[in-house]
Amino acid sequence: MTVPEVHVRPYWELMFDAGGDPEPGRRDRLLRGVGERGVRDLVVLAHGWNNDRPMATRLYDRFFAPFPTLVPGARLGYVGVQWPSMRFADEPIPDFDPSLTAAAAAPRTTLDESTRRALVATFPGSGPVVEQLARLLDRQPDGADAFDRFGGLVRQLAGIHPTACGADTEEDGSPHAVPAMLQENTQAVCLGFADALEATAGAAFALPGGFARAWQGAHELLRQATYFAMKKRAGTVGKKGLGPLLGRLAQDTPGVRVHLVGHSFGARLVSFALAGLGAADRNVKSVTLLQGAFSHYAFASRGALKGQHARIDGPLVACYSHLDTALSTMYPLASRLAGDDRGLLDLGARWGAMGYDGVQDLPGAARLTLADALRTGVPGAGCVSVDAAQVVRRGSPPAGAHSDICHEELARVILAAGRVRA
Repeated sequence: MTVPEVHVRPYWELMFDAGGDPEPGRRDRLLRGVGERGVRDLVVLAHGWNNDRPMATRLYDRFFAPFPTLVPGARLGYVGVQWPSMRFADEPIPDFDPSLTAAAAAPRTTLDESTRRALVATFPGSGPVVEQLARLLDRQPDGADAFDRFGGLVRQLAGIHPTACGADTEEDGSPHAVPAMLQENTQAVCLGFADALEATAGAAFALPGGFARAWQGAHELLRQATYFAMKKRAGTVGKKGLGPLLGRLAQDTPGVRVHLVGHSFGARLVSFALAGLGAADRNVKSVTLLQGAFSHYAFASRGALKGQHARIDGPLVACYSHLDTALSTMYPLASRLAGDDRGLLDLGARWGAMGYDGVQDLPGAARLTLADALRTGVPGAGCVSVDAAQVVRRGSPPAGAHSDICHEELARVILAAGRVRA
């Protein structure tokens, strides 16, 4: 497949493996080129759950497009971060593959060939496990023992390559905080996901009952378990890969101002990059998180990134939208499903995501509407939550507006946060 082009200039691509090691040639071209091209402000964008390099590149091309005209006199440079995550092929992304929108009106119960290939590519050595999962989803046998087999295979897949940086909060880091979807009764967990799928779609469809209903949720269990592994991987790539690389950039080209931007798990990646900076590195001037798929407590006193926002010589801005059903319903449910008799909506308070309701439990953190942020700007330091539902609003179930991020208004927020001037 031909990789599309990113049209802004100068543009560099960074590519990391699952352990955070950068591809040396791309790394060296960036470190050398930033100084040679006279870049003053470098915008670094990390994608979320796209394992497909062409799709991530198309995202970067569309997202970066407004920047040159918004600050025509600025000496801007652009970086797209490629890291090994994955997207289920049935997930629609606004403006990228409109043909998927209609298909997304009803949940899948089987694995299409594209998703099978993506799973095997993302989890090397997992081919036999993926084929067994696919056969169970195709046949949908009756009986709890079939769900037990399915759950065991999902756990095997998600644990093939364990990585560090998995915890967002103290609760996440405790022995009992492994997502219940990976350790409790699989049939019950699948029924919980089926309920959530039906809730996110409203009156669009009604699921069947019995074992057929549970198999509807089984496909979602596999999706969410895969995301749990990608969530851990994002932290590893940020802390062990991007953070140290930015430290080298600070030493090689000390005048360059870096602006980190992350979408979904990419928001977690750029946040953990702060923990990978050297003690003297102060080149990160802003961080903007778009629909961040990690805990809204991550920067609070209980969080794995407690105090890390102080490493930014500027603000951390978390843009969020209540229309993001991937984060409003699926994320908290996957984070702590089963063993909790509270309703789905109550789960969000403890297990909620930053991209749904912004930064939580951090005294003094500002909260703005998007209109306010565009009119008056954002504070020059500290954590800021911006309600972006005014533009982040399109998308079909189960993800909702999670990937609706290519908007000039969000580009303007990033430039305002970084104090980038024309």
